[in-house]
Amino acid sequence: MESLWARSPQTAAEVCETVCKDRGWSMPTVKTLLSRLVQKGALATQPDGRRFLYSPLIARAAYVGGESRRLVDRLFGGRAAPLFAHLAQAEALSEDDIAEIESILRELKK
Repeated sequence: MESLWARSPQTAAEVCETVCKDRGWSMPTVKTLLSRLVQKGALATQPDGRRFLYSPLIARAAYVGGESRRLVDRLFGGRAAPLFAHLAQAEALSEDDIAEIESILRELKK
């Protein structure tokens, strides 16, 4: 999806050029994933000769918001605080991350 959000429409081959090397995927893997995303209503297809062009139907912000909520619900009982505690304890938060979180919290308190 990141590849298609960055530039669309794209063919399966163009998506593969972007993601296959980094993720160790093959063209059949990309085609399977694209097909599943079309079936789920996340992508639109447009015939282009003997190939298809793929475009996202879901905005990145909406997708990330939904996935974030599902992650918090599934792993942390619907509470975000344990997620931040886990990240802090695992030293997964940089100083910049902490400053950004603090800024967001200050804005929310206003």
